[in-house]
Amino acid sequence: MGKLRVESFTISIDGFGAGPHQSLANPLGVGGGALHKWAFSTRTFQKHLFNAEGGQRGIDDDFAARGFRNIGAWILGRNMFGPIRGPWPDDSWKGWWGDEPVYHMPVFILTNFPREPIPMKGGTTFHFVTEGIDVALQRARVAAGGYDVRLGGGVATIKQYLRAGLVDEMHLAIAPVLIGSGERLFEGVDLVGLGYHCTQHVATENVTHIVLTRR
Repeated sequence: MGKLRVESFTISIDGFGAGPHQSLANPLGVGGGALHKWAFSTRTFQKHLFNAEGGQRGIDDDFAARGFRNIGAWILGRNMFGPIRGPWPDDSWKGWWGDEPVYHMPVFILTNFPREPIPMKGGTTFHFVTEGIDVALQRARVAAGGYDVRLGGGVATIKQYLRAGLVDEMHLAIAPVLIGSGERLFEGVDLVGLGYHCTQHVATENVTHIVLTRR
């Protein structure tokens, strides 16, 4: 059975994984976009997000690249899929990524409101799971076919899986920025009590990379 992994999830120095007032204009909240400058500059993110050549190599790129290796499915919270709240008004919203999303594999969206799967160009299919985090993980593992499942966020979704002791490994990038308010990743989460420990830490000019592993 594959692992459940968090990869390249960035938090600020003061612990926020997203800023306040998330919206269509600010999908990561006000100030949240500054968290990911390190990632967008890497060769890996230029290729996977923008289908572009170029980008920086080195340690930051090595950590970005590991997040795409051995992955067979993704899990996302609903807010990571889009800004709509409450019941789906119609089927027009199909994510932030256009006709060909960046995933190229099954993606399972946690939601309280049912919706039919959405097949997209490039192999991505969005599946909507209303039965909770355990069912989403079970379905994702079946779809992954023995590969790992990547837990993409957001903050509230990662916290649910952490508290349940279901995250096997987590790569965090700590950006040298302050957000001030928003969603704190570890608020109310006892990582030590849950059995997590730091197995790797590397600082670069842009960010500090930390890997937490569950015993």
